[in-house]
Amino acid sequence: MFHFKTALALAAAWALAGCASVDIDSALREANDAAPAFTQGRLELARTPSQHDARAKLVEALLAAPVGSDAAVQLALANSPQFQAIVAQGWADMAEANQGGRITNPLLSLERMRLGNELEIGRLLSFGLLDLLTLPQRQGIARNRESQSRLQMASRVVEQVGVVRQAWIRAVAAQQVLAYAGQVHESADASAELARRMERAGNFNKLQRARQQLFYADATARLASARHDATSTREQLVRALGLDDAQASRLVLPPRLPDLPKQPLAAPDITSAALQQRLDWRVARLQLQAAAQAQGIDVMASLIDIEAGVRHDTVFDNASGQRTSRNGIELGIRLPLFDAGDARRAGMNARTLAAASRFNSVAGQATSQLRESYSAYRTAFDIATHYRDEIVPLRQTMSEENVLRYNGMLLSVFELLADAREQITSVMESIDAQQRFWLADAALAAAVTGQPATTLDAAP
Repeated sequence: MFHFKTALALAAAWALAGCASVDIDSALREANDAAPAFTQGRLELARTPSQHDARAKLVEALLAAPVGSDAAVQLALANSPQFQAIVAQGWADMAEANQGGRITNPLLSLERMRLGNELEIGRLLSFGLLDLLTLPQRQGIARNRESQSRLQMASRVVEQVGVVRQAWIRAVAAQQVLAYAGQVHESADASAELARRMERAGNFNKLQRARQQLFYADATARLASARHDATSTREQLVRALGLDDAQASRLVLPPRLPDLPKQPLAAPDITSAALQQRLDWRVARLQLQAAAQAQGIDVMASLIDIEAGVRHDTVFDNASGQRTSRNGIELGIRLPLFDAGDARRAGMNARTLAAASRFNSVAGQATSQLRESYSAYRTAFDIATHYRDEIVPLRQTMSEENVLRYNGMLLSVFELLADAREQITSVMESIDAQQRFWLADAALAAAVTGQPATTLDAAP
């Protein structure tokens, strides 16, 4: 029988080895709290039939009306398999990190040996003594890495939401540009047809007719390109939302991009307190802490490894019918004869230095990224408002004056049509400026949260 103290020690080791299970629901709450502007508090992992049914009803409700920017994010969170894959992978990463804070299961060895009339049955229960001694430190490292996995999951969600937002902006802008490209094409078609008739009547020479036909040919090419852009950007949005064919056929987008805000956002706070809220800064800090904590444990493990065991043997003497038992302990020490652990320790030092360099890099680049993203945002806002307040109204005034001149027979119909085309072209350029602004707005929001700016385009 095992000694009482031995059993008590094993029970204490089992109690220390107990580690809380991974709570994906708390991780999702943390992700929703870390990026509320991106997840809208709706990030979840569908695991039950009732959750799947609720998500399906939400998708149907969102598709029943034109899908705006916020509705597109809700639709992607509820329907896109990409978000479910991100959450599930984050859960797996957290579980793997949590596993590192648990003690290795003990090894039970059984022996049966016979010598003459004696039968010996041996039982050995062994476990890693070093694992047990370093368990509290390893549990701390495991909690650190689990926190890293949670923040990295939130960061990937922020990135994917940014992709959805920008896909929605491009799809709506392309649809809006297509409508105006159709108007330009109609105007050029009317101009080319009138030129052909006037050439047949002898009122136009071949050069004049060719000039109008060239306008029409160019407008036709632009219309075909605009149709493809509208189809391409819409399909990109469909993929980002995770829609199937039936759902994609019911997707209706607003006819135009949202109006520009009355005032631009103020420059983001780039103080040290603000930077500490960025997801990438928090992940880099946790990685540095984990590397420093792991180095102390790994240095000890590289020098010595001890296995402790409790033995209980029973010997049966068949000749005399007697049975004897004996108890004892065993220690197994790995001798560092062939590998002194210097390469392992060098690797630990290198990993710690790498973690420190990554932390310094994130801290140093954060302010630069914010300044660049805000510059793109503010420039796009100024250009878009310039089109809205200056260029488009001036084109409208010129068009109205040219109509008056045409009514007074001071302007030909071809000049009037050309002016209409130029006015529509300026409106299309204004739409492009609006698109650039909203793309820069999405990129700035991601940069403030801590998503690397290189993953999102500030402008097409």
